[in-house]
Amino acid sequence: MRTQFDHERLKVYQEALRFVSWVGPIIDELPAKLAARDQLARASTSIVLNLAEGNGKRSHPERCRYFDIARGSTLECAACLDVLVARQKVAGEMAEAGKAILIEVVSMTAGLLARFSGEVCEEEQARYGDDVTGGE
Repeated sequence: MRTQFDHERLKVYQEALRFVSWVGPIIDELPAKLAARDQLARASTSIVLNLAEGNGKRSHPERCRYFDIARGSTLECAACLDVLVARQKVAGEMAEAGKAILIEVVSMTAGLLARFSGEVCEEEQARYGDDVTGGE
């Protein structure tokens, strides 16, 4: 049996690693001087590192602080993909595939935040991006 750290057992950590693996070849193909390239590389790494570090914290507020940073980095990755599409460096369909992984990561991270922040949640929590207002 393989030795694992606690954070390695988290599905959200595994999904974040899946995104890092998915985005790696895209980053490698982008021009080195492109700001979004560096930002995407740093933000995708930040997701993984903050999930791991946050999961190792004993106090719930400290955990939430790191999980919140991971969530922000996930949204930053989605925005980087949007910038790359707008600059015609990445095809829209390709970006959508990455954003599908990111939606899962941000949804699971929101669940961790709710669990450790003491927030009161409904029985079935809405997924990130769902229209819960009933409008538009």
